[in-house]
Amino acid sequence: MKTLFVSYRVTDLDRSLVFYTAVGYVELGRIEVGDGSRLVILKFPDEPAASLELVHRPSDGPVDVGNGFDHLAIQVETLAATLESLTEAGLGPGPLQYPGGPHGPKTSWLTDPDGYRIELVEWPSGHPDGITAADFT
Repeated sequence: MKTLFVSYRVTDLDRSLVFYTAVGYVELGRIEVGDGSRLVILKFPDEPAASLELVHRPSDGPVDVGNGFDHLAIQVETLAATLESLTEAGLGPGPLQYPGGPHGPKTSWLTDPDGYRIELVEWPSGHPDGITAADFT
């Protein structure tokens, strides 16, 4: 088994697409569900398949993210360059942080238009992609 993608319900699909496109996602495809509801499937250019689905159901009203969801984590190659690009796009990322100390990962936080939090992570040189069992030894 493996995780296929994360799905977010969004209040304003166009506003969310502007945000996630500025983060670096590209649109893979759309599905019209009916009643004005749409699904938009996104991925990063270097990913082989979808990693994020935006669900727009206008009849459900505005999104309330206070439902226990905490955050999405996105790995970046160079966090400083990513933060500069996001700032230039007007997305207002948070400051650079070192949660594991000076030799650990670098992180920053970003919030999407509906209030979903996104953690941007740059792993230290030589660290495998993602969190592995080695991170807990």
